[in-house]
Amino acid sequence: MKVRPCLPVALMLIGCSATAHAQSMADRAQAAAAASRARTSDSNSLLQNVVTPGLSGQPISTIDGKTSFTAALACEKSAKWLELLVQPSATGDLGTVTISRDTNFDGSFDTALTLPMPVSGICANGIISCTPGTWDACEDFQWAVDGAGALKLTQVDMPNLTSCYCINNSCGHDLAWSNMPSVLGDLGGGVVGALTTADPRYGAAQASINGPVIDYVGAQSTSCASSPAVGQTAYASNPTAIQADAASQASSNSIFQMLKGSPAGTGKVAQTRSCTIQREVTVTSPTYDEIVTATGSFESVTICGAGCRIYRIGGTGNCDYPPPTFTGRFTVAKPDRLVSARLTDIQTADFLQARVNGTIVASAGEGPWMTDALPSDCGTGDDHSAAPNTDLSALLRQGAVTIDARIHAHGSHKSGYLDVRIEVDTGCEATEDLADLCSGYEGQSQCQLLSEDVDGVTTVTGGVHTGLTPLPQTRQFGSASCALSLTRPFFERDRQYRCVIDSGTTAAPDLSRGAYIIDHSTETLLADQTRSANGTVTTTTAVFSSPSEPAVPACEAICKTRAPAASTAAAPVGVTGSQQNDPTGWNVYYHTCSGGVGSTDTICPAGPGEEVVSACGCLDEFPEAAVMMQSVRLAGSDLTCNAGSVQ
Repeated sequence: MKVRPCLPVALMLIGCSATAHAQSMADRAQAAAAASRARTSDSNSLLQNVVTPGLSGQPISTIDGKTSFTAALACEKSAKWLELLVQPSATGDLGTVTISRDTNFDGSFDTALTLPMPVSGICANGIISCTPGTWDACEDFQWAVDGAGALKLTQVDMPNLTSCYCINNSCGHDLAWSNMPSVLGDLGGGVVGALTTADPRYGAAQASINGPVIDYVGAQSTSCASSPAVGQTAYASNPTAIQADAASQASSNSIFQMLKGSPAGTGKVAQTRSCTIQREVTVTSPTYDEIVTATGSFESVTICGAGCRIYRIGGTGNCDYPPPTFTGRFTVAKPDRLVSARLTDIQTADFLQARVNGTIVASAGEGPWMTDALPSDCGTGDDHSAAPNTDLSALLRQGAVTIDARIHAHGSHKSGYLDVRIEVDTGCEATEDLADLCSGYEGQSQCQLLSEDVDGVTTVTGGVHTGLTPLPQTRQFGSASCALSLTRPFFERDRQYRCVIDSGTTAAPDLSRGAYIIDHSTETLLADQTRSANGTVTTTTAVFSSPSEPAVPACEAICKTRAPAASTAAAPVGVTGSQQNDPTGWNVYYHTCSGGVGSTDTICPAGPGEEVVSACGCLDEFPEAAVMMQSVRLAGSDLTCNAGSVQ
């Protein structure tokens, strides 16, 4: 029995059917594409048609609008979850900012926060407050949430803020009023980001702006539990744990094991997995009390300079009684920070004996007192002193040290003391930690390093080493009051691994027939090769024609416009406009034109205040974009900032 070649027949039937209905199929495809673009072409459409109804319990419609359903994506919803009201002042700053919030989703506001300072600049995650109308005496604040879930502002250094810009009169006139929608959106976005980061159950379903007010519809999604520590976010702080958890779940899951043993599961499957190795550096400046702990019978503690203290140990004694002992105990928490520790001075009437950890090290008096026995000539009442300058540094670095002052005196001169001088280093120090998220892949035999980027230098690509070796990098860490420059072989490695998730013994599929068809067919002739049960190979050819393709434009017609804009972006050195010859720049926009390329009714939908730079057509802006990105990359690689200078 011969095996009839079914593929050519099927392809010819498809070709005939497509030819007969080419126009109707094209019309249907264009209609479906237009309907899809109308509902999902941009972020506003997605919010309006999918995200907002999904989170707020409203019906979601299919692309053709014929079917709708209600998705239960949220446990609780509130149309008044968050409201932000601003009032610009005569100086251009936001003089009043009030944030009202519905914390229990009962439909009414139960908390309100009014900012106690004017808002001179807005950032994606905080605000900047300066002297009203100026960019002087500025303080930087980041949005945060306290332990009780209440919104607050935390003062930070400006590098912790992102995408900052100025809105008061130092940068322009009426910037807040003229840009109210974007001001409200940026300010509200920072608030919502802080709330949703602190409690991942919360989600903002919709935002609406009415004058100086922005309202957010909120929903409690992700989890219906009462605690914000939901299981869905557990891997955010420990991403490597997902590997072991997934393996544990898979080993006990009957469905997974069934699929694993199936013919489809015994094949060889590889996945590409990305990870990073980052050097995390923390710069701190420990205080004296964090380095040295001192307790005991101190007559006084005197500060003798930065990181220096003198401890006076002493009291009164009596020749007629056993000599009392006055003790001080010293512990050094950071031995590497100890500069020196010395027994510097002894003052007494008659006799004083200094002991360190029970061992006599020095004395002062009528004569030497270096034994446990009492001196016989006590009672003269004369003052005596000594400067032993005994070094105690090595003992303190090894552990706790006890220093005793033993006094044997008489008459009105019964007192005595010894001084211990301790100096420490309270300068800046850096603590380093390598956050290695690649360890789970590096030790697996089924994972192969596919690519690696070390501080911007590609060392491995396609599984092959490039031969490039990055030079040691020098970076500055800390703040203006405590800054350190560290040079290390690398600070960040970005890697990709190709991991074989399973390997079986299923034979590779026979692709010879498909290869023959591709190699021997043309646009008008279809070649085929079949193999019968007895191994006989039969080759055939058949005339083949594909349906004519509809004419399409060479590209989607776009136009380029620009509108003047003040340079109000803010950085640690100040507002960027104040650093430029002309504080006014341009915002560039790209619009999709109505009609098509070559159409007589093509119109560029320029917005208010925009002027057309490039008319509708097939614009190619890639060279300009590549130059700008390369300039930024090279500037970041070549500039080194040291103490306010640029080299």
